Amino acid sequence: MVDTITKFYQEQLPDAQLKNNILQTVCPFCSQKDDQASGKLIIFLNQASYFHGYFRCTNRCIAGGFPLHFGRLRNLRLSEVPGYDPDRDYGACQVEYPIKNINGEIPVFMEKMTDQLFDRFAEMGVSRDVLVEMKIGYNGRYLVYPYIQDDGNCYSAHCVHPDKPEDTFWYGDDQFFQYPHQIFNSSDIKNCENGSLAITEGEENLLALKQLGLPCISLPAVGDLEQLDAIRLQWLKTLFLFVNHNPESETTVRLFAQRLGHKVRIVRWSEEYPSKYTVTDLARKKKEEFGATAFAMIKAARSFSPFGSPEHEHLRFVEQLRLEAGDSYHVMKSGFSHLDKALGGIHGINIMGGTPKAGKSSFLIQIASNMARKKIPVIYYDFENGRQKIYMRTLSRICRLTTLQIKNGPEEQAEKIRMHEAQEELKSMLPWFRVVSDRKLNPELMRRHIDFLRQETHADYTLVVIDSLHKLPFKNFSERRTGIDAWLRQLEAIRDELNVSFLVVSELSRGTSGQYDKQPHMGSFKGSGDIEYSADNAMIMLPKWDLFDTGPPENRHNDLWLVASREQSPGLIGSYRLDFPFWGFVEEEK
Repeated sequence: MVDTITKFYQEQLPDAQLKNNILQTVCPFCSQKDDQASGKLIIFLNQASYFHGYFRCTNRCIAGGFPLHFGRLRNLRLSEVPGYDPDRDYGACQVEYPIKNINGEIPVFMEKMTDQLFDRFAEMGVSRDVLVEMKIGYNGRYLVYPYIQDDGNCYSAHCVHPDKPEDTFWYGDDQFFQYPHQIFNSSDIKNCENGSLAITEGEENLLALKQLGLPCISLPAVGDLEQLDAIRLQWLKTLFLFVNHNPESETTVRLFAQRLGHKVRIVRWSEEYPSKYTVTDLARKKKEEFGATAFAMIKAARSFSPFGSPEHEHLRFVEQLRLEAGDSYHVMKSGFSHLDKALGGIHGINIMGGTPKAGKSSFLIQIASNMARKKIPVIYYDFENGRQKIYMRTLSRICRLTTLQIKNGPEEQAEKIRMHEAQEELKSMLPWFRVVSDRKLNPELMRRHIDFLRQETHADYTLVVIDSLHKLPFKNFSERRTGIDAWLRQLEAIRDELNVSFLVVSELSRGTSGQYDKQPHMGSFKGSGDIEYSADNAMIMLPKWDLFDTGPPENRHNDLWLVASREQSPGLIGSYRLDFPFWGFVEEEK
């Protein structure tokens, strides 16, 4: 099917010939000028191109543009031109121009151009015709670049020394020495309405691109992009940023692209080009091949997209598969066989609730320290016990001495040996086991902690323990529910971005009788309805012993239930006997 733009041009130019998506005919605008032989009007009609509908004259009798510009040049009713929008408000860009201008001086400057200067531009591939089209002149020492405004008049010119580009000054009305008037060839913005436009830095770079027939504007320096108003460019579909090859330019165009969004496509330099390389340097080097090289770079330009590229997404998917097939993924085990089987290892966000004093903290400290002993990086965010208790309980479990024996010092030689060996083991474990009790924690700080520990340990995966969810810092206590839910959203993002597994302690809510439910279910969790949506696995630890039971503590058992899971079947995980008095648990055989 013929698209509306192709149909429009064919109706307006019935004698034109269409071949290889290019429509050609005798230029109807050249005939309006008595002193100029007719050139060819070329219209690009490849629907897959960003320049679909762009026209230009080979004689450069008029500035090229897109259908609405063609319609204005032909005095057509714009309502009949593809892309016309009657609701567009062009008044926002209108400026009150002064009566005095420097139009009369521009031809005088143009006449002063020398053969030496024409040869200089010819070396970078810029023809005399382009210089005449852009009204480039010379004042005897400086090249004069006229900044013609939207009303067709010139009020200022940028004067640049041909051999010392840093030696410049502005000539004319000083009101036009600054933005928004410092846009060279600004008329192309309106000419390219609904189409594409290139933006470059420096007038010479623009001339090189104009030689290729590209619509283009330039700014005196790349830093001026910061002032370029998005409203001025709002009717353009695509902007190609073709700036110099240096860190300053690349940083500036990224910031500009962030501000304007998807319509910006950044033309990138390959590694073969040295730093500070310019478009004119490329034209000098490539000569006849400059056009093909520049268009290839433009075609490869990537938009500032809110999405990752398909290639990046596929590589990331394949890399994740590789990681999950490797030892670093499968070594993420708790050390409790029934728990690892029930969860498929410690992956994702695992939230564990339990009644007060059921041993939730001791259970997770044991898992965290066991994983750190296997050189898996662990960050333990503690808001319950304090780091001294965590280290003490870990040491007690390793050396099989009570915390009191550790404080007083073991008496028997065998105990002293165990104590010394456990201390050395704890010391060697601490690079992989970091305890944080800072109550000023925030998600960004958590990300920095994780990134630092991953860099230090060269690990692919990290375990983060949070004790507990309901004591994470948030601004206002009255907003506790929304604060917890916001933290859960952040944990989801960190899990996906940084390959982090979470073990999170949660409080349980009391029933209407003031007691805790004896039957575990998702409604038992306190203070957040988002747990059921955020948790990859939700577990509840319930004691099988009475709080006032006077029997031996080592006979106490807790049942751990999986009440919800994205990939596993809910049910009883296992029973865990208190390893009294060593602050641990022993998983019972089923």
